[in-house]
Amino acid sequence: MSEYQCYEFLALDRPLTAKQMAELRAISTRAKISPTRFWNEYQWGDFKGDPAKLMERYFDVHLYFANWGTHRLMLRIPKARVDLKQLKKYFAGGREQRLTTAGEHVVVDLVSDTEEPEYEEGDRGALVALSPLRAELVGGDLRSAYLAWLLSVQADDVDDDAMEPPVPPGLAELTSAQQAMIEFLRIDVDLVAAAAMASATMTDDRQPLLR
Repeated sequence: MSEYQCYEFLALDRPLTAKQMAELRAISTRAKISPTRFWNEYQWGDFKGDPAKLMERYFDVHLYFANWGTHRLMLRIPKARVDLKQLKKYFAGGREQRLTTAGEHVVVDLVSDTEEPEYEEGDRGALVALSPLRAELVGGDLRSAYLAWLLSVQADDVDDDAMEPPVPPGLAELTSAQQAMIEFLRIDVDLVAAAAMASATMTDDRQPLLR
C-alpha cells in the first residue's frame, strides 16, 4: 500500500493576510493556499509544519488523514464565547482527546487511530462537513464534546474511577456535522446509541455558552 497523507486547515473567523499567506508558503511550496484555506497532500515525505502551532496562529479548524489509520480533527474557539468550566468536564480523563488553551482561544484536539490500513484517499470534502461543530459548541450544543468523551472511553483512555460528564440532550437526534464526526473519528455507534437512551429530547430553550 502506498503512503497517503492529507492536511487541511480553514480560517473561518477572519481571512488570512498576505503576510500570513507568505509565512505559510515558506512552510510548504506545494500547498494550495487561499485567504481561507490551506490544503496539501503527500504520497511521500511529510509536512514540515506543526498543526498545533498553525492552529494557534492562523486557523479555526483542521483535519488530518493518513491512510495507515490516523485521523485528527482540531477546532479553535474563542475562550470568551464558551463556558470553559463546563466544556472541560468532557476532557477531564482522556489523554488522546484534549482541550488546550492557546492565547485567547481553546483548541479541541481529537485523534482516532486504527491498525487497519485504509486504501482510499481521504474525503477532501470532509472538513466542510465537520466545520459546523465549532459553531455548535459556541451555541451551547455539547453533543460533540460528549462524543469526544465517548471516543476516549472507546480507546480505554478514561480511568475506571473517572466521573462521567453530563449527558447532553439530543443524542438521539444528532446534526449532520455530529454524524460526520462519528464517521470520521470512527466512534462506536453502539456506544452512541447506549448513551442516547439516557439523553433527554432536544428543546429550543438551550442557553448558549456565552459570558
